[in-house]
Amino acid sequence: MLLHFDDEAGFAARLAHAAGLPACPIARHRFPDGELKLTLPAPLPARTVLLRSLAQPNEKLVELLLAARTARELGARELVLVAPYLAYMRQDTAFATGEAVSQRIVGRLLADLFDAVITVDPHLHRITRLDEAVPVRRAIAQSAAPLLGELIGRERPGALLVGPDAESAPWVEAAAAAAARVAGRPMQAVVCRKQRRGDREVQIELPAVALDGRAAVLVDDMASTARTLAQAARALLAGGATQVSVAVTHALFVDDALVALSAAGVREIWSTDTVLHPSNRISVAPLVAEALGGLR
Repeated sequence: MLLHFDDEAGFAARLAHAAGLPACPIARHRFPDGELKLTLPAPLPARTVLLRSLAQPNEKLVELLLAARTARELGARELVLVAPYLAYMRQDTAFATGEAVSQRIVGRLLADLFDAVITVDPHLHRITRLDEAVPVRRAIAQSAAPLLGELIGRERPGALLVGPDAESAPWVEAAAAAAARVAGRPMQAVVCRKQRRGDREVQIELPAVALDGRAAVLVDDMASTARTLAQAARALLAGGATQVSVAVTHALFVDDALVALSAAGVREIWSTDTVLHPSNRISVAPLVAEALGGLR
C-alpha cells in the first residue's frame, strides 16, 4: 500500500499507477494550537510505502515521526519512505564549533523510522553514497539527470549544457549524454567556477567556450534562491549565448527566485515533480516505481 498526504495526491496517483500499488491518503487534522493529529488506514499490509517529499521540511519531519510509528502499530513490518526530495543533506559537517550536522541527525532519525529510503538526486557533497547519510538497510538514490537531458534534447538540440558549479558536473554530463541520444547529435557539457559569499551572493566564472550563436541550458540538481543560476545566466548572455534556459531536478525556488531568473534573462524553466511547482515538466514516478520494484 502507498500512503500519502492530500497535498501530494497527484504524485501519489502517478506513483501508484507506475508501481501497481493501491494509494490511500492519511487524514490530517490541525488543532488550534498547531499540533497535528494523523489518522492512517487500518490495518496496514506488512509492506507499506509512505510518500513524503521534504521541501519545507520541518513540519513534515514531525508528520513522518507520527505516521511511521503509527504504521508499525497497525501492522507494517517493512516500511519504505519515498522522499523524492530529501531535505537536510547539505549540512554534512560542522564548519564552526557548535554547528549541528543536520545530515547526520536527520539521516539517523529516518533510519530509526524506516527500513528503506528512496529519493532522487540527493544533495550530497563530501559523501558519495546515500546510505552514508541515511544508514538504513536499503538506501536508493535515483537520478533525474537523464530525464532532464532527454527533454533538453527535444527542446534545445545542439544547445550547450552548463553546470553552474563544479558540484553540478555529474548531472550535466549525464544530461548531455541523454540529450545527445535524443537529438541525434553531440551535446557539449561544461561547468562554471563559483565562489559563494553568502546564501544569496555568488560570483560565477564561465569556462573558456565559444558561445556566439548558441543556446545554453543551465542544469543542476536543485534551485533554491536561484542566485547562482541567475548569475550564470547573465554571464552566458553577456558572453554571446542567444538564449538561456534552466533545467533542475528539485524546483524549490524560494522567495523571489523566479523574479531573479526572469531579470537575468532566463527564457524557460523546466523541472521534475519531486517538488510541486508550475515549472514541472517531467515526472520521476517511473524512476521511483523502478526502485520500489527492486526492493521486492
